[in-house]
Amino acid sequence: MILSHMEKHSEPLDGVFQALADPTRRAVLGRLGQGPASISDLAKPFDMALPSFMKHIRTLEQSGLIRTRKQGRVRTCAIEKKRFAAAEAWLSEQRALWEGRIGRLEQFVTTEEAKGNRQ
Repeated sequence: MILSHMEKHSEPLDGVFQALADPTRRAVLGRLGQGPASISDLAKPFDMALPSFMKHIRTLEQSGLIRTRKQGRVRTCAIEKKRFAAAEAWLSEQRALWEGRIGRLEQFVTTEEAKGNRQ
C-alpha cells in the first residue's frame, strides 16, 4: 500500500524537488511569488545568457511549478499553485510521520530517565 502511494506521487514530486534543487530556479519562484513577470524581467538579476536562463524556465514549466503565456513577443510566467499544493501535502505527511516518531522517542527517553533516577 505504501509503495503504491509512493509510486502514484513519485514522478510529479521528483520533478518538483528537482526543480527546487537549483538556487536560480528558487529565486525565480520567489520573484514570481510577487506576481507574474516577463522572462526578460526574470532574467535581469542573473549573470547568464538568455538560452541558459531559458533552460531554468523550461525545467520549472515541465515540473508544473510555473506556466508561461505568450502575448505578442512577450512571454510571461506565473506560479502554478496546484503543483505547490501537491508538494505541500507530501511534506505535511512526512512532517506528521516524523513528529509522531520524535514524540515516541521523547516519551521513551523520558521513561528511561525516570527509571534510572529511581534506581
